[in-house]
Amino acid sequence: MAQAAATIVVTWYIMTRAGLSLTELRQLEPDVFRLQVGVFVLSCALLFVGYASTGLIWALIVRDLGGPRLAYRDAVRLFMIGNLGRYIPGKVWQIMALAALARRHGVSAPTATAAAILGQGTGLSAAMAVGLGAAWHYGADTAWRWAVPTVLLGGTLLGLFPPVFHAVTRLWFRVAKSPRPKSLSSVHGARWVLLSLGSWTVYATAFWLFARGLGLNLDFVAGTSGFAAAYVLGYLMVFAPAGIGVREGFLVALLASSIGVGAATALAAAARLWTTVVEVIPAAAFWTRHLATDGVTDSGE
Repeated sequence: MAQAAATIVVTWYIMTRAGLSLTELRQLEPDVFRLQVGVFVLSCALLFVGYASTGLIWALIVRDLGGPRLAYRDAVRLFMIGNLGRYIPGKVWQIMALAALARRHGVSAPTATAAAILGQGTGLSAAMAVGLGAAWHYGADTAWRWAVPTVLLGGTLLGLFPPVFHAVTRLWFRVAKSPRPKSLSSVHGARWVLLSLGSWTVYATAFWLFARGLGLNLDFVAGTSGFAAAYVLGYLMVFAPAGIGVREGFLVALLASSIGVGAATALAAAARLWTTVVEVIPAAAFWTRHLATDGVTDSGE
């Protein structure tokens, strides 16, 4: 109840700061969207590609950490099933679910967990990099516009600095009571960040196509950077499952000046439904098949 109350309060505060009022909501036209089917379908396909690419990055990190090489379809399937844990309050369920699922494929719990945490960390860094356009586009003064990119770039470079990278990974494997792979280096970390940046470019482009598919004339830079920045800000609100509500509030605040507060509100709500459906339906199908496969395996045993 406290988490729900905090989510409502924070979301409403962000919405009111963006200029949204009950009067605005009542005046929202029901035909604000004009569906363009081809572009809409393309956005759904591209969003799924983004989800799949994140799963493949996780599998790559597993291998770099000394784990087994997972088949592409297994990596995507396990990652998307584990992602269902994002809809439970707290950020640990997704990681725990993924670690439990990966054990059946020969991935140790410490390796799967470390790969998930590193994947989330590099993914957030990539999302912040894509979201830098929002800081530049909406920053009120020059100091703010330069401060955010400087802090992000400095933090990323510091994390990839060989002594820091080795110290952090060494500490993790010591806590996990597992040997640290000797071949692991900061070069691997740089590769994870670059691949995550590509993955987030896919996510953000899919959102822009989604907005265009709904008939909204959204600027590419404003749309892609606003979507990425809203995701990061929503993720940091740990009390909100999958950032629900809070992410939409930030998205409205970031896009209101581009397409109007009413259209931004409708787009934010539609985007939540879009991202959830494109993620949950394939994940549910993968989960059903996973349970059926487990049942056949157990019967054979």
